[in-house]
Amino acid sequence: MRIGWRQIRALLARRIRYRITRGGLLFTLAIVVVGLGAIASANNLLFLIVATMLATLLVSGFVSRLCLAALELDFQVPEHVPAGRTVPASLYVRNQKWLMPSFSIRVEGIRSPESPVLQSGVYLPLLAAGATVEAPVEVRFPRRGAYRQNSFAFSTSFPFGFLEKSVRVTLSRETIVYPSIDPRPGFDDLLLGVSGEIETHYRGLGKDFYRIRPYEAFESSRHVDWKASAHVGALQIREFAREQEQTVEMFLDRDIPPHLDPWFEYAIDCCAFLAWRLSSGGTAIHFRAQGFDFRQPLDGDIYTILKYLALVYPQRGNVLESPMEETSYKIVFTPSPNRFLNAGWAGARILGPGILPVPPAGTLAAEI
Repeated sequence: MRIGWRQIRALLARRIRYRITRGGLLFTLAIVVVGLGAIASANNLLFLIVATMLATLLVSGFVSRLCLAALELDFQVPEHVPAGRTVPASLYVRNQKWLMPSFSIRVEGIRSPESPVLQSGVYLPLLAAGATVEAPVEVRFPRRGAYRQNSFAFSTSFPFGFLEKSVRVTLSRETIVYPSIDPRPGFDDLLLGVSGEIETHYRGLGKDFYRIRPYEAFESSRHVDWKASAHVGALQIREFAREQEQTVEMFLDRDIPPHLDPWFEYAIDCCAFLAWRLSSGGTAIHFRAQGFDFRQPLDGDIYTILKYLALVYPQRGNVLESPMEETSYKIVFTPSPNRFLNAGWAGARILGPGILPVPPAGTLAAEI
């Protein structure tokens, strides 16, 4: 029963849709006028003309239906696709008919939240029998997530342009789309501030000499450079460059109340942006969330983190976790800063709705 229902749904999805063109309206009006004239005058010649015009409509519909028959579509995108960014893709159109070619075929993406958006359609003036044509296109996925059904439409108005016929094609192929890694309002400033804090955090943790600077309160006296201090008349500290690789521990809190779902999506974009930019600069990322722990590059590349962010969703009631590394620089995305401060994240850069507000809807729409 379920298989039969699926077949019926597939047939309904592929049913042919019709749209009368301006030329078709004028031709239909001409048939009506000539037909009325033939009835009024009883002129056999006019009846023959009406019959010829009706036959032309019939042949036009039959030929256009044959052009759309037995067409197969394949759609391939790059392995790594971020949301909101136009990426190159390829459309493969194959004519499975043995003898008859297809003429004047146009392929377009169906605009829906479940389908990618083609920047422009593909026009094929001729597709020979048994031939396959590859057409490069530019495609954009509006949001993150798993796209399991990519919908397209074949259309043609061949041969006379009286009627445009279209048939819908749905490809059941999963495409994982990462969150947007492009900067949103305030992201660049946040990255600049975080990069400076990371450099300050890791300065002086190694053994290679970095610089001499003035002494600060509560610092250890074992790094005091007495010779330089005597020279300038004030305590000076020998600062050392780090030896270990810079590591940023990022934590994404999934315990989000329903009314903060828009902020959670915005925080995911910010998290993906920071992880991508920091890893591109050589910083190691220790990414964590409730139920997920991944070290980049130790456990794999940055795309594993982006894939997780593409599919993650809020989940209430998760147990709060403590920091894993005491010396790492920490960033936390959460709407509940006090919970994390009490759990040992006192030195972390905590980003909540107050520090990382969601821009107005019009701003985000303008960017997309």
